[in-house]
Amino acid sequence: MSNLAAHAPADSVDALIKSIRIPPRPSLLADLQRELAAHEPSPEAIARIAARDVGMAAALLKLANSSFYGGKRKAKSVEQAILFLGINQVASLMTGLLARQAITADSAALATFWDISTRRAHAMVYLSRRLRIGETDVAHTFGLFCDTGVPLMMDRFPGYAATYGAAALDEARAFTALEDERHHANHAAVGCLLARNWGLSADVGWAILHHHDHAVLDDAATPDSVRSLVALSLLAERAIRKYQGDGDCPEWNKGGARACAYLGLSDDETGDLLDALHEALHDDA
Repeated sequence: MSNLAAHAPADSVDALIKSIRIPPRPSLLADLQRELAAHEPSPEAIARIAARDVGMAAALLKLANSSFYGGKRKAKSVEQAILFLGINQVASLMTGLLARQAITADSAALATFWDISTRRAHAMVYLSRRLRIGETDVAHTFGLFCDTGVPLMMDRFPGYAATYGAAALDEARAFTALEDERHHANHAAVGCLLARNWGLSADVGWAILHHHDHAVLDDAATPDSVRSLVALSLLAERAIRKYQGDGDCPEWNKGGARACAYLGLSDDETGDLLDALHEALHDDA
């Protein structure tokens, strides 16, 4: 993985990464992915998989009927949610719910981790639809999973919370630089490993690996599907920071101009889009 620490020998980096506890792929997710790989995936079979977990079914319905996903019609069953949203979007929502169950974030430093991740996923869906870029289910999955390496790093390294806080305020270097310097690993690489182990799409995995590597936006050799996710994530980050009342956003300051250039957005278009997304986030609160 290209942005693992360059300061440590490859063997020691590999050993360190292997020492980080990556939750195994949930059995429900494995069953879901097998059904999705079928020649003609069955909505009924997917509904039965979801129904095996009562909490999953209830949460799926709630998400399907939220302002970001629901229309005028309200789904009253998982089968209706699949009919209204489509198999891929429902599968993405289910994958996210399983991640929340498998990856605990119960420390004080991570109290709002899943709230922010969910908000990011919603913002990614909004931007994907508004700009007609990529597939909304892929955008949703990336939004949820892009920072899943954070709780895994925090669980592995006692001092990681301080590292994360300092990296978030660094206006000059890439977010992952301080992580690599102090821990010889970073949350983007760990999140990519999780995505690979869970069988998520290659685009999602590569976008997770590079979501703090803004130079990738100028790299024509990187697929547009990956660069689009990275660019949209910067817009989502800026909107979420504003929603939280933060006047500054170091990540946006470092990569926002590149993201807008890649997406072909003028300053006025960017401002209007961020205002609309900010309003949508409030409506969904």
